[in-house]
Amino acid sequence: MLYADKYRPKALEDFDLHSDVSCNLAKLISQNDCPHALFYGPPGAGKKTLILALLREVYGPGVEKLKVECKPWKIELPTRTLEVEFTTLASAYHVELNPSDVGNNDRYVVQEIIQEMAKNRPVGVSSERMFKMLILNEVDRMSKEAQHSLRRTMEKYSAACRIVLCCSNVSKVIEPVRSRCLCVRVHAPTHPQIEARLRAVAAAEGWALPAQLAARIAQASDRNLRRALLALEACKAQQFPFQEGQAVAAADWELYIQEIAAEIRAEQSPRRLHTVRGKVYELLVNCIPPEIIMRRLALELMQKLDDELRQSVAEQAAFFEHRLQEGSKAIFHIEAFVARFMADYKNFLLAAMA
Repeated sequence: MLYADKYRPKALEDFDLHSDVSCNLAKLISQNDCPHALFYGPPGAGKKTLILALLREVYGPGVEKLKVECKPWKIELPTRTLEVEFTTLASAYHVELNPSDVGNNDRYVVQEIIQEMAKNRPVGVSSERMFKMLILNEVDRMSKEAQHSLRRTMEKYSAACRIVLCCSNVSKVIEPVRSRCLCVRVHAPTHPQIEARLRAVAAAEGWALPAQLAARIAQASDRNLRRALLALEACKAQQFPFQEGQAVAAADWELYIQEIAAEIRAEQSPRRLHTVRGKVYELLVNCIPPEIIMRRLALELMQKLDDELRQSVAEQAAFFEHRLQEGSKAIFHIEAFVARFMADYKNFLLAAMA
């Protein structure tokens, strides 16, 4: 089992990184008040862990008896029958899914799931908690039509279903949905907090973790606790016992993006653009989110530039990332950003040589 799962807090009172948030949630549950909720914060901050602890607080250990279902759904629309197939993670008390997996059909899927849950109430719970919970991940990637549909559905089935939303960018969730939820901000842990958690995991495993190595892992994690624990596990696999000067291994996809950035700076030509396109495709095929590719590539390209060109690259990256969010083919917008950078960088080099 990965350390990120093995040492995940199980109950709300076990949270030391977000003690204020967990105490407020526990207080609400003790008062039998469980509204719709929206958890938002950066990746690796602990949103999913807080949601799982909330489920255990409401329903008890029964929520840990999970089953993965991948079944086809036939949704009757006024003009046609929509057939979709998607995967859900469910227990007797809750259902968890990612609406963005079904693309533009997310509005119909969410409505169908909530209506199905409203027909089946949970058993073995108190009368104040005779409702199921629907966990929706990556709500910020849902279409606006699906979010508006969710707003109406939240009101209609509020007695039989509580909805818990999880996202990284709360600004992409429409205001009517946010206003109907208890918004919970889960902030990223600080570097000292990550170092403390790394030392606690190492002590539980019986390891001697040097302070310098823990500090470097925390710095490389970019305040992502899950990433820090995975890096600790990778360091243990590479070299044990730990050494103070031991290198922190980067993820393969990060090294691949560094290689792409080096190739872009080395040559600006249509042939090199075609090569880069193939490598970006390879990253997308391996399920690296296009937003992460765009952001990381921009940061790598800006490392060895002067201030004037760095500002221009940041502006172009923001422009094409916005188009990436609005479009349907990620490769088009990433390739357009690379082509724009190649043109600007080549003009900069020619001007410097003149």
